[in-house]
Amino acid sequence: MGRLRGHERDHDRDRRLGGARLMLPPKRRSKSGRENDGRRCPAHVRFVRSHACSVKGCQQGPIEVAHVRRGTGGGMALKPSDRWTLSLCQAHHRLQHEAGEESFEQITGLDMRAMAEEFTRRSPHRRELEAMP
Repeated sequence: MGRLRGHERDHDRDRRLGGARLMLPPKRRSKSGRENDGRRCPAHVRFVRSHACSVKGCQQGPIEVAHVRRGTGGGMALKPSDRWTLSLCQAHHRLQHEAGEESFEQITGLDMRAMAEEFTRRSPHRRELEAMP
């Protein structure tokens, strides 16, 4: 059965489906209602999430990806780019938001910005991340 060209594959699929063409549902928009604005790198997020919690000695899970807001172009209404992410367990991620980043760093002894920079430095997607704000 050799290789089929795209339109031939579509024709064969249509015949199997009784001639009816299937429509895909519309693409989902991000939580903010905006498309990717050049600040997202899902592959890097998966890389970060594959690590343990960044708080020294913590072995809890599940792991979530936390964005560093302070000094990274993020704020209350704007999530920073995925360049500024680090791995935190669910409990420490919640504490980061409840206590605020400055207090969280004092409590945990973690320099969040430095840790996010290290994740970017070691990421297989470093070049893409360095082009982000």
